[in-house]
Amino acid sequence: MDLRIFTEPQQGATYDTLLTVAKATEDLGFDAFFRSDHYLKMGEVSGLPGPTDAWITLAGLARETKRIRLGTLMTAGTFRLPGVLAIQVAQVDQMSGGRIELGLGAGWFEEEHKAYGIPFPKEKIGRLEEQLEIVTGLWATELGKTYDFHGTYYDLTDSPALPKPAQAKIPVLIGGTGATRTPRLAARFADEFNMPFASVEDSERQFGRVRAAAQEIGRAADAITLSNALVVCVGKDDRELARRAAAIGREVDELKANGLAGSPAEVVDKIGRYAEAGSRRFYLQILDLHDLDHLELISAQVQAQLSRYN
Repeated sequence: MDLRIFTEPQQGATYDTLLTVAKATEDLGFDAFFRSDHYLKMGEVSGLPGPTDAWITLAGLARETKRIRLGTLMTAGTFRLPGVLAIQVAQVDQMSGGRIELGLGAGWFEEEHKAYGIPFPKEKIGRLEEQLEIVTGLWATELGKTYDFHGTYYDLTDSPALPKPAQAKIPVLIGGTGATRTPRLAARFADEFNMPFASVEDSERQFGRVRAAAQEIGRAADAITLSNALVVCVGKDDRELARRAAAIGREVDELKANGLAGSPAEVVDKIGRYAEAGSRRFYLQILDLHDLDHLELISAQVQAQLSRYN
């Protein structure tokens, strides 16, 4: 059972803050450090000092960490051309010694596109499908051979398909709640399927769709790792829990209903319910990046109890 730390830097974080959290992630025994890919804050926060770029951040962390996996939930397909993205991710994978994972999504937050002059196409899922085919196709092309792709949205001719990642295959993550096209994309391209901020029941339903879609194209039902991303808020007692909830502008009851919140024992029990639905990996959304004691508590009293689900 993997626990991964997931951050939302668009809400307000410097690179130095992210580096501190990533090093704590490594030191405390978590499996990975992931970050979102957004350029505009959401909700009633200042967002200061402003956005940081996901892949520039991960390139820096690749050189500053040694063990943890690094990746995105999710890189927005609207932000980058697929050929350029393949180069960026392969290079950062080399810089990390082979610890990178690529979460790739269609992009959805129209306001950030308007704010920074990024085109926001109407047809995004079709573009995402071509992006996934191109990125994985470039990496899989044999050295000395070229790659061609002629689609509706992208056209590549005689690409040298370089550079190559350090890993033989960079894990690709796909996620979302769509009932038809999303499971089919996951079946074709995903090493991992992530269900973001969903209930146990909705997760189990979507996991079933992904397994069925995989079987339809001849993949084993268990070939794709299933995971959840959930906000986390843990306290040793009610007072500490309430303080942490207030610090991120949330109510305890709402967090317990929609995330992993409560005492360490309560959080372990809820993780167990997701595990029974099929989830094997959890991305813990940390919204207060300065509360490193929170990470220490999760490491010491949640991780340690999860061996029963392995």
